[in-house]
Amino acid sequence: MAGTREFHYRWAWELPASAVALWPLVSDTNRFNRDAGLPPVEDARAPDERLPNARRKLRLKVKGVLLEWEELPFEWFRPYRFGVVRRYSRGPLQEMRVLAELQEIDEGRTRLIYEVAARPRGLFGLVSTPLQIGIISRITFARTFRRYAEAADRHGVDVAPSPRVPAGSVRRIRAARGQLTEQGVQEGVAERLLDHMVASDDLTLARMRPYALADRWGEDRREVLRACLLGTRAGVLDLSWDILCPVCRGAKDGANTLRRLRTGVAHCDTCQIDFSPDFDQSVEVSFSPTPALREVVAPPFCVAGPQITPEVAIQQLLAPGETREVRAVLKEGRHRVRAFATPGGPSFLVEAGGREAVDFRVDETGAWSGHSEEPVDPEARIRLVNATDEERLFDIERLTWGDTAATAAEVTALPEFRDLFDSEVLAAGDFVNVGNLAVLFTDLKGSTRMYQRVGDAPAFSRVMRHFDVLRAAVSAEDGAVVKTIGDAVMAVFRTPDAGVRAALAAHRALAGSEMSGTPLVLKAGLHFGPCIAVTLNDRLDYFGTTVNIAARLGGLSGGGDVVVSERVRRDPDVERLFMEIGASVRSFTTEIQGLDDRMTIWRIAATREAAPPPQDSPA
Repeated sequence: MAGTREFHYRWAWELPASAVALWPLVSDTNRFNRDAGLPPVEDARAPDERLPNARRKLRLKVKGVLLEWEELPFEWFRPYRFGVVRRYSRGPLQEMRVLAELQEIDEGRTRLIYEVAARPRGLFGLVSTPLQIGIISRITFARTFRRYAEAADRHGVDVAPSPRVPAGSVRRIRAARGQLTEQGVQEGVAERLLDHMVASDDLTLARMRPYALADRWGEDRREVLRACLLGTRAGVLDLSWDILCPVCRGAKDGANTLRRLRTGVAHCDTCQIDFSPDFDQSVEVSFSPTPALREVVAPPFCVAGPQITPEVAIQQLLAPGETREVRAVLKEGRHRVRAFATPGGPSFLVEAGGREAVDFRVDETGAWSGHSEEPVDPEARIRLVNATDEERLFDIERLTWGDTAATAAEVTALPEFRDLFDSEVLAAGDFVNVGNLAVLFTDLKGSTRMYQRVGDAPAFSRVMRHFDVLRAAVSAEDGAVVKTIGDAVMAVFRTPDAGVRAALAAHRALAGSEMSGTPLVLKAGLHFGPCIAVTLNDRLDYFGTTVNIAARLGGLSGGGDVVVSERVRRDPDVERLFMEIGASVRSFTTEIQGLDDRMTIWRIAATREAAPPPQDSPA
């Protein structure tokens, strides 16, 4: 019968690039399907339909013919092999299996083998399959892969073939150079950003990640992020808050303002989990060109594939009772293993000289067992074991998302963001976790007496200049002033050592200032811990136990010192800082209002005139 016949095709091309350089382009199935001339795909699931192990139901229409299928999860081990199986419910095919393999010939040369097995449906499928796949796809695929090899050889692994950008868009983008430099963007970074907007295609520009761009360009990450923020303010870029699944890191939702960001429960169709977005792990800031400069249209051409989740080095679907061995090239660093519908998962370190073979097993009860804690070599043989009576999808991923992600927690704590986007707030009543922050509270010692002694106008002038000193010290350490309360200041930093350096710098600046009269004496307290972000008085603000303790520590300062918590004092970077500057550090215990237990806290003498610590029992 015609419906039972299966067509097999195997094509091979020798390409002038390494497998490592080709992999990000060849395995980017979303881009490849677009470049091969396929139309965008649509989700074909019924409402509330959930499929196991990252399966999907999709549809597209090619030349008036509707195709609808269930897609099994892609399987791969980078940078050598990936494949997928599609089972069709509508269209001229019953099933199609695709497998791509990269074989290194020698340095800088790779053999790409591409195999397709297709089982047609009916007479139309029997006639169209040899034409569409056997002839047209072979020619189109060969042309596309050779373009990728040329791009990888010329520009590096992340550069795709240049798009066709309308001349009017190019002129508008080039004319935006003045807008960026006027806002304060460095000329070199402005040029790179504009070149990127001209030379890159829509799929690349739809979600520009500033840290990834900085790493590719060899520029400072903070400067590129700053350029993107300034570019947004100048009307060159649009900013997006992307909600990412904490497991697969795929973008599941997003908004162009914090007020529109949904901070409730989100859902990942791939991982079949519900999660609560938090600014530290699940919300990332990305950018795209404003439509006034260049219209970016980037519908999905593939919703899975290795480059959708680039941190995942290995993905394999194992049948019940199956054991499979793979050999990938893992990057050095911390990795974790997970299997869908299996809680937890072991983590392991990859480093040269580690174990050459390792097993990861889900036992008959559905629990992990038998893995070793020893380091694993980057090219180790990895054996995956599914001892259960159910199918399991295994992933091995490198824990590096935070390395290249500009998280919402980090961005909202930057001074540039708070200065440029002071209207960016959460919806009324919403709050979101922002992870750990270092919270600094400062106050002027004896400010009330100063007003009485020198008069209101001179005293007010000195207080305003003291605010300028503090803002400069905080900004120099990538912190942000959240608010002022009378003569007091609240500021936040991503790391404890940054908060300590800012406080000490402010002490030095005020002690050596040329303000008339006696130098101003600053009281300061610093704590590090989890915070939540809320909207208060139309500004983004922070609340929680960490904020309360930091405020209490500021009240314990005697002036000319910094009082820090045990967690700040024991931070490795803070300890290293104290050793470098030879800081005088003393501990004492005291009660903190609102806490049941006494706390051990530390006093750092910032000036010679620093007041003695409160009288209490030594720690």
